[in-house]
Amino acid sequence: MILLSPTERRALKARAHHLDPVVMIGDSGLTPGVIHEIDIALASHELIKVRVLGDDRAMRKTLVDDICNQLDVAPVQLIGKLLVFYRPRPPETVRPVKARRPRGPRRTKKQLGARADAAAKR
Repeated sequence: MILLSPTERRALKARAHHLDPVVMIGDSGLTPGVIHEIDIALASHELIKVRVLGDDRAMRKTLVDDICNQLDVAPVQLIGKLLVFYRPRPPETVRPVKARRPRGPRRTKKQLGARADAAAKR
């Protein structure tokens, strides 16, 4: 389980506010398929919301503990039937940014016309 400082947790709560749940846990509970889907979602998004369809609060708390232990994630927030989890992406999955070719200043039509006229006179 990853431990977060209160400042990190607050920032992650703010980032998660506008997210929609990407995984739902139904009556079957925490099946291997659900664990796999949560793992895939965390690998691509880092921060996800999970909706639990049951009404039992104690069950939701045990779900949070089970998910954190099985997937090595940090619980960010448990609010009602929504669970928010965070796991940073591993460094090798981050794509390098392609370097852009440096460009000079933009030329106006007048400057381009003068250049074409000079080339035509030669």
